[in-house]
Amino acid sequence: MRVYRGHFPPDIAAAGCAVTIGNFDGVHRGHQAMLALLTNEARHRGLPACVLSFEPHPRDFFARRSGQPQAAPARVATLRDKLAELERCGIDQVVVARFDERFASQSPQDFIDDVLRRGLGARYVLVGDDFRFGARRAGTYAMLDAAGASSTGRSGFDVARMNSYEVHGLRVSSSAVREALAAGDMAAAATLLGRPYSISGHAVHGAKLGRTLGFRTLNLRFPHPKPAAMGIFVVQVHGLTAAPLPGVASLGVRPTVDESGRVLLETHCLHWPLAPEAGYGRLLRVELLHKLHDELKYPSLEALRDGIARDTQDARDWFAARGVAA
Repeated sequence: MRVYRGHFPPDIAAAGCAVTIGNFDGVHRGHQAMLALLTNEARHRGLPACVLSFEPHPRDFFARRSGQPQAAPARVATLRDKLAELERCGIDQVVVARFDERFASQSPQDFIDDVLRRGLGARYVLVGDDFRFGARRAGTYAMLDAAGASSTGRSGFDVARMNSYEVHGLRVSSSAVREALAAGDMAAAATLLGRPYSISGHAVHGAKLGRTLGFRTLNLRFPHPKPAAMGIFVVQVHGLTAAPLPGVASLGVRPTVDESGRVLLETHCLHWPLAPEAGYGRLLRVELLHKLHDELKYPSLEALRDGIARDTQDARDWFAARGVAA
């Protein structure tokens, strides 16, 4: 899969594409259904399947512009994880457009002309049932459909709209995934995503505090300041050995030992079959299976160590109840 950040390369427009547009935070089951339809239409038409996404999230941009950054939505997935899921869904190319003042101020017609026609060379455009575009969200599906139909030759494009996707009568959306993760309902989140919720990244060195407390950890950075899930979790770690390793992890800002507000996923594997330093630099995927509790601020390092010991035992008990040796 080819990824383009911040620009529309000429070869995309020259070749044309079948495209869908959105943030795709989490790439949940509704997204997956849309991407399946897109790739099917693309193959039928002999076109590459393309996703146009945005960074930052448009709601992040508008929240900052209004002076209310706290109003930005929590982030389900990192850009790395979003791109990995899009590739798994069969997407050929992704354009990650920078959502800034210039992009936000485009009129609907400018979006059609500059982004869809000249930027992407769109021949088929698939959108969701709530899709709006252009400044002040003034562009509608009817406007998009009329623009595609009124064009001729290589500037014309077909437009299709996909209705909401439901599971057990619940509309699947990134907002619903965020609500499940905020509530610590990892089973509901997995149902909406079609897989356990996970975070991936390269293991980085930290302050080495865990080893002094007797609980060595592997650290993954979560670059967004507001993750959708926070707390202490029972996890599985992929990427260290052939089989996933059971563990316990903290996802958050570590209030006992750090005042920077930086978000880290710190994972302690319940057994460690490798050399002491073998995990650093590896690309890991950590599945968050069950939430134990929210982050706590302990009064001392001794209290923190005791808390980690309790969490570790609770994780072992959780796995043992499911017949998994930990």
